[in-house]
Amino acid sequence: MAEATDNARSPYSPDDVARFETLVARYSKHVYAVAYRMAGNEADAKDLAQEAFVRVWKALRRIEPDAALEGWLYRIVTNLYIDLLRRRPKTRVQSLDEPIATSEGQMAREQPDPAADVERAALDKMVDRRVQDAVLGLREDLRMVVVLADVEGYPYEEIAEMMGVPIGTIKSRLHRARRALRDRLAPVRAEMSRT
Repeated sequence: MAEATDNARSPYSPDDVARFETLVARYSKHVYAVAYRMAGNEADAKDLAQEAFVRVWKALRRIEPDAALEGWLYRIVTNLYIDLLRRRPKTRVQSLDEPIATSEGQMAREQPDPAADVERAALDKMVDRRVQDAVLGLREDLRMVVVLADVEGYPYEEIAEMMGVPIGTIKSRLHRARRALRDRLAPVRAEMSRT
């Protein structure tokens, strides 16, 4: 009877493991950042990044040692995010201006007054959060395009290839996303011009 340990041996060599560790060290921060911008939360971003590297591990032997993997990794994260959205039930997005229903009636949502923050760092953090919230408020297809184009700097052709849609669709989605962000961030621009 053959021992079970013979079947449990890894087909990967120590060189493969070292190469994988190098890839993870080189790309993990960028992969996580893209995943976070798409998913909008730490838990999903970690899951997406981890699954992306699981796929890299599985394909390691087919990857050329000198290959630039950034585009491929972002394509993996984008596809994983699309899969995540398909598996998730649709959620209802509520406006921050919409009152909260309570057992005693309705109550207005209180928003922090950015003018109360006297420290520039606190103001910058608030602006960053509002920009992130505005991006997260976009439909998923618009969010992915704006993250890949405006945050990560990918050309339209590569984004179209990553998302599997025509370049005209990418341009149209990017135009709609930018217009929506401009409208949503108009109050932030007004606040910043007063400070």
